[in-house]
This record gives sequence, structure tokens and C-alpha cells, in this order.
Amino acid sequence: MLSIYRLSHLLWRLGVPVLPYLLKALNRILFAVVLPPSTRVGKGVVFSYHGLGTVVHKRAVLEDDVIVGTGVTIGGRSGHETVPTIGAGAMIGSGAKVLGPIRVGRGASIGANAVVLSDVPDYAVVVGIPARVVRIQDSNEVVDYKTFSEARRDADLQ
Repeated sequence: MLSIYRLSHLLWRLGVPVLPYLLKALNRILFAVVLPPSTRVGKGVVFSYHGLGTVVHKRAVLEDDVIVGTGVTIGGRSGHETVPTIGAGAMIGSGAKVLGPIRVGRGASIGANAVVLSDVPDYAVVVGIPARVVRIQDSNEVVDYKTFSEARRDADLQ
């Protein structure tokens, strides 16, 4: 899924006319993900279950090492021109909606099904509708979800 996106993004940056949008459609058909070629997706970004049910706005920015659950919407709100920027190392739980001209801070965690309508500080944990901060972690307390899933996979193999 991400390799199809990365190819479409490269072609979009090179100004190739129709092909990036055909690749976007292929991603939508194969993986049920809407990830336009103009979206900026950093290195190490993970979409759970290949982005199943995820919709990302064409101007959204996902910095490095972001983890996005299934059924997530990252998009705009009417009356606002700008869209979300997701900081490096953030985790967005399944079903969450991140909407409008906001920034999700580095290492922030957004709970499942939360509706985020305002900025999220670095290393914050937000939950609810509308989302509210329930905790701000120290930077050394933030869970590395990638390491967690690798450790879990290794434990399952033993």
C-alpha cells in the first residue's frame, strides 16, 4: 500500500499527469484506503492493516514514524483552509477523526474513536468526543509501538 503511494507521490512531484491518480484508485480498490499522491507521508509511517478504511486529506502531513490505526480520518473542516499535521512518533488509534487546522504533537497518542478538533501537545494522550488531554507523558515514557509489535511478534513465534 505504501509503496503504491510512494510511487504515485513521486510521479505527482514529477508532474506526470494521470498516472498518480490511477495509482491512488488502485490503492483504494486493493486496500480501501484514500491516500492522495499530494499527501506528505514521512519515513517509517505505519498504516495498520494496510490502511483499511483510512481517509487522509490531500494536503495533510504525516511526519516520520507515525502509526495510524484502521478507519482513521485525517481531514479538513468546512470554513478552514488548512488541514492536520501529525507530528513525528504520534499514534492515532482506530476510528479516530483528526479534523481541521490542527497540529498533533510529537509522540502524542490519540485514543480509539476520539474526535480531535484542537491542537494536541507533544507527548499528550487524548481521548473522547471531543478529544481532551488526559495525560502528558515525559518523552522517555512514550511507548515505541513499533518495538512493541516486533517484541509481541517474536514472543508469538516462540
